[in-house]
Order: sequence, then C-alpha cells, then structure tokens
Amino acid sequence: MKLSVIIVNYNVKFFLEQCLHSVLKAANEIDMETFVVDNNSVDGSVSMLKEKFPSVKVIANKDNKGFSTANNQAIKLSTGKYVLLLNPDTVVEHDTFKKVIDFMDSHPDAGGLGVKMIDGKGNFLPESKRGLPTPLVAFYKIFGLARLFPKSKIFGKYHLSYLDKEKIHKVDILAGAFMLLRRETINKTGLLDESFFMYGEDIDLSYRINEAGYNNYYFPETRIIHYKGESTKKSSINYVFTFYNAMLIFAKKHFSQKNAKLFSFLIHFAIYFRASLAIFSRFFHKAFPPFCDAALLYLGILFIQSYWGKNVIFTSGGHYPEIFSAIIIPTYILIWLCSVYFSGGYDRPVKIYKIIRGMIVGTVAILLAYSLLPESYRFSRAIILLGTFWGIISMSALRFIFNNFNVKIFELASDKNRRLIIIGENEEAERVENLLRKTYNNIGFVGFVNPFTKKFYSEKFIGSINQINEIIEIYKIDELIFCSKDVSHQTIIDKMSELTATEVSFKIAPEDSLSLIGSNSISTSGDIFTYDINSIKTNQNARNKRLLDFFTSLILLSFSPIVILFQKNYFGFIKNIFLVLFSFKSWVGFFELQNFDIYKLPKIKKGVLNPKDAFIKRKLPPETIEKLNILYARDYKLTTDINIIIKGFKNLGRK
Repeated sequence: MKLSVIIVNYNVKFFLEQCLHSVLKAANEIDMETFVVDNNSVDGSVSMLKEKFPSVKVIANKDNKGFSTANNQAIKLSTGKYVLLLNPDTVVEHDTFKKVIDFMDSHPDAGGLGVKMIDGKGNFLPESKRGLPTPLVAFYKIFGLARLFPKSKIFGKYHLSYLDKEKIHKVDILAGAFMLLRRETINKTGLLDESFFMYGEDIDLSYRINEAGYNNYYFPETRIIHYKGESTKKSSINYVFTFYNAMLIFAKKHFSQKNAKLFSFLIHFAIYFRASLAIFSRFFHKAFPPFCDAALLYLGILFIQSYWGKNVIFTSGGHYPEIFSAIIIPTYILIWLCSVYFSGGYDRPVKIYKIIRGMIVGTVAILLAYSLLPESYRFSRAIILLGTFWGIISMSALRFIFNNFNVKIFELASDKNRRLIIIGENEEAERVENLLRKTYNNIGFVGFVNPFTKKFYSEKFIGSINQINEIIEIYKIDELIFCSKDVSHQTIIDKMSELTATEVSFKIAPEDSLSLIGSNSISTSGDIFTYDINSIKTNQNARNKRLLDFFTSLILLSFSPIVILFQKNYFGFIKNIFLVLFSFKSWVGFFELQNFDIYKLPKIKKGVLNPKDAFIKRKLPPETIEKLNILYARDYKLTTDINIIIKGFKNLGRK
C-alpha cells in the first residue's frame, strides 16, 4: 500500500462529502486506502458515508475522542508507506497525491510534508508554512510585530512570511490540515500525542520529526482549498483557550525549564489578552448598534421634550418632572429597542423595514400601557409619537451612513438581484440552477459556462471557461459556481487564485449533493448553503418559535388548573410546561421515526408535539411523516406551530 489517507470528522458532513469526492478523484492509479474516523457526529455523517462512499473505511466512535486519538486509531490500522492526515474541510487537486508522493520518494530526508493552502476566496493561507513557536516567536506574534514586519527574518518567523510562498522550503512546523508523513518516520517518532485534544498536536509531531533527524518540507507545487482558515477562529473564546493551552503543553514537554516558564508566562498573558479581545469583540458587535440607537433616541427625545415643553405645554412656565427624563424616557427606549430586536431589526444584514416595523409595534405597546396609567403619569402622547418619528429617521440614517463607510455591523441588505454563472456541462449545470433557484429568492441572471476551452456547444452557454474574465466583466457577475462533477479541482483552484482580485464570490457544487459550499467573506470562509431546508433555523423564525414556546408555557401555567382537566397525562403536562419554559424542549418539533434519515433536517429542540399531530385522526405512512417533517422545516411559519398546538391540545402532557 502506497498511501493511507486519514480524515477525522466531527459534524461537518457536507465538507466531508466534498473532500472525499476530491480525494477519490486524486487517487488515480495510486495504491491507496481512505479512513474516516467519526467522533460521534450527530449530523448523519456516518449514514452519508455508508450510502455514498462504501469503499471508505469508517471508524465510528461513540464519543468525541479528539483529533490526536482519532488519527491514531486509523494510523494503527493503516498499511500505507505514507500516511496523510487530512482535514474534512479541504479540497485537493487531482494530481496532489502523485506530486507529493513523488517528492517524498525522491527526498528520503523528508519525514513530513505540507502544501500550499488557499481559503474559500482563493487567498493564500499563511499557516501553510510555520516556524517553531519559541517564546520570542510567540511574543512577536502575540503583540503584532509579525504582522507589522512580515518580511523580517526576526519578526516574521511564526508564519515564515519572509520565505517565498511559491518555492519549496524546509520548515519547522506542518499544518494539521494536510500533513503527509513517512511511515518510517512515524515508527521512529511515535504517534500523535493524545494529551493534545485539539490544536498543537501538529506542532508537537513536527518538532519530533525534526528531533528524529528528518526534515519537514513546504511543497507549493500542488495546492488545496482549506475552508476554515485562522480568520474564522479569532473571535472564538473557546478557540483562544484551547489553542493557547495546547501551546502550554508543548512548552512544558519540549522547552527547558527556564524557557518553559517564560513561554508559560507569555501564553497565560496571551490567553487573557486574546480572550478579553474576543469577549470585547463579541460584545461590541452585539451591543454597539443598540447602544448607538439608545443614545440617539435619548438625546433626540430630550431635545423634543425641551422644545415641546417650552413651546406647547409650559408656555407660561414650568417643566416636566425629573422622573420623566430619568425613568419614563429610558423605559420608552427600552420598549422600542426590544420591539426592534424581536422584529429582526438587529439581524444582519440590516433591513430598514424591520426597524420601522419594530418602532411602530413598540409605539403601539407604549400607547396601550400609557392609556392604563394614572393621569399623573400621562405626560405627553405627542412626545411618544414624535419620538417614534425621530427613532425611525435617526436609526435608519445611522445605518445608511455606516453602511457607506463599509462598517459590517451596520451593513444593509441588498435588494440587488444576484447575477450568477454556473461552470459545468448541461445536465449538471441545470441541476445546480434548479438548486440555486430553490435556495435564493433574488436571482436576476444565471448563465452557463462551458468547463472546456473548446467552443461551447449549446445556445445555453454564454462562453467557455477560458473567457471567464470577460464574462464576469460583461455580465456584471457576483458569484461563480463550479460543478465539481465536470470541473477538475485543479481548475477550480486555478480560477479561484486567478480571480481573487475581483469582487466575485466562489462556491462549489459537489456532485450528487444538495449542498453548495463556498465563501461570502474572509470572516465566513466556510459557509455551507443547502437547499435542504433552513427556514426553521433563520434568526427570525428561531426567535419567534422560542417566544411562542415561552408565552404559551406562561399561559398554560396560569390556566393549568383548568387546562389539566383536558390532558391525557396530568403529570406529564406540568413537567412539559417547565421543560419548555426553560428551553429544554419545544412545544413542537420533528416526529422521530425509526431508521429515519434525521441528518437531513436542521437540529432543533425535541418537541412535545410534531407535524403529525396536525393530522391526529389519520394514520399516516412513514414516508408521508418524513415529508411532513421536511415541509415543516422548509416552510416553517409561526402559525404552523399554533395550529399543531391547537389540534394536539390533549397531548401536551406527552412524554
């Protein structure tokens, strides 16, 4: 056996599917075996493997054993002269395996090898080549000197940014996303250190390879797409703690006591520094828009109050009581902001009509409450109405201004229709077009491009792949979709790298799949777009569903002495009220069928009732129930849950 490819998977089914398609295409005539170690995924990855990739050897763990342990499980069973540790969120070129094996065969000093990696936008990933993270190197990276002076041999050691990324180099550290190892080297250095649960194990093994007398090589003569680059992780607090704690394990294991203590100090400092930045960043992105809105509303209403009081209400002298500006106005603002939030006004990208809707609903709520107050607390309806008008104008203007300065947290939703091209042959291109039209609502233009350089052979095609630059310019294209069934992964990577300077985004449509995998921005370099139903998981629907659960539980609790008389299971009813109230369950979820492909559905809370309860008096076959589940997820509306709760009212105590 020449090559053993090992992929550790955890809940990334669609990435894994695309990765395996590329791996099997790259096998060519290589004597190769492929392992997938699944760490107890709940997204149906194992079922997908059995259905679509029967030749792949699957190790299905019953718990999440971590990256190192899972890889070691497969390494022990593998028989290849070379072992490739490959991430599931990667795509390899069709000749990647041949090129790297030829290089290793001709360089017996090579113990390990990594390749050039690009992200989902076609940009080079600097972690393709890395230096040893000594205390000084870590210091330069933590405090930004590596970024400020990337070409410096002193400051640029973390990513070896002073080395030409287009040339072969000996490097200290290989990236775990693509780590080719010589079996002889593994036998000498030992397996991955299982004290590293995630992150750091690649650094540790790379270091041991060098210590054993072998070299690690950066090999840019082949490339892979790695969707989840470092840019996607920086705001994750969990990533900060996991990654830097892995660095601590490495320091204690390999550095002298003096250096380990220095490194430990730097790492602890980095943990709290980066974690603080991550917390602040998350808080800023969530809290900054409502904070700005609250400040604008308060200042505006204070001005309105002052003007209205002097010129209309208190023309002969006097003023509003202090309680008005100290308590009443902030209460109004809180109600408005909560209403805007529940209306979806803080979802991104921003839709102005949701802000207007939220302000109007908030105003109605304030006026209703106002009418119930004692006369002494009814200060002025006019200020409420003028405040509403000011809020709509100021909040909308704020978003238009920040959007013009490209501030992402205030980015406005575009009404512009998408202009897309699909690169693939007739049959596959039509399949993907159908998928796109079911996925997107605002498609303005879809053009087909022949994946071959020869003259296109159908009037449906607007050109061939060698004319892609001109097609993008002439047709004002926003997005390219590559059909991986018809377009080689090498061609896909070539075009992505070639077109990085354009504003187009890229997606890949794996063959025989309902998924589109691609990138919208650097910060979302691994987005998955699937037709299979995501309506129920949108921010608006998820929020509305939770609100319905919460208020329904409160109402049922309030009237429980009466409602319980109509329930089949009294104790179950009371228990379910509290389980739903505290978000352990939902009043409505999916019907769970035995042997049902639940992985096709989005993950939601287990329901007391289910779509079948809407047809409580009818006996439905399993295939119909399966379709009901899919329709419930795809076409979800709040009224659907209300209808199911009404029809299944007697079963609210169901276990």
